[in-house]
Amino acid sequence: MEPEKIKESIIRAAKELFRKYGYHKTSVNEIARKARMAKATIYKYFESKEQILDAILMNYLDLNLHEILKNKAQFANEEEHLTALVMKTCRLTYTVCNEFIGWDFVRENANSQDFLKHLSDQLESLLLSAYLELDHFKHNPSRKEGLAFLLKASKSICFSFAFTSVS
Repeated sequence: MEPEKIKESIIRAAKELFRKYGYHKTSVNEIARKARMAKATIYKYFESKEQILDAILMNYLDLNLHEILKNKAQFANEEEHLTALVMKTCRLTYTVCNEFIGWDFVRENANSQDFLKHLSDQLESLLLSAYLELDHFKHNPSRKEGLAFLLKASKSICFSFAFTSVS
């Protein structure tokens, strides 16, 4: 089997198990069993379960990035468009935590803050580079700075509520 097909199989199995049982309750052994391959094969392609999750999330973000950026014409002005971009970014961030990671992992795992910081930094970088390709940001430094600030702020808001206790 081709290396890309093997990675896709691992990612597909892990995604299904993470959604069903949560990240924290899924083992690499279970991923290997679901993907119908040896545990050693998993580790040949991914150093850790966290790397598998990272690959899942980056694939998910890449796929959704095009949706976030399209349909600029439906907005009356740049302010409405930017507001919609920030809201979609927040929804995407929430979906990532809700569907793939699980809130229990976020609140209970000692490493989750570091992991979420890494994830949110990647998300911010990915979105910033994509947004800067839009015409109204390309040639205007002040808009670029404003966009960078808004992305950083929305990222912080989205991820900070993950650590708020729920009654």
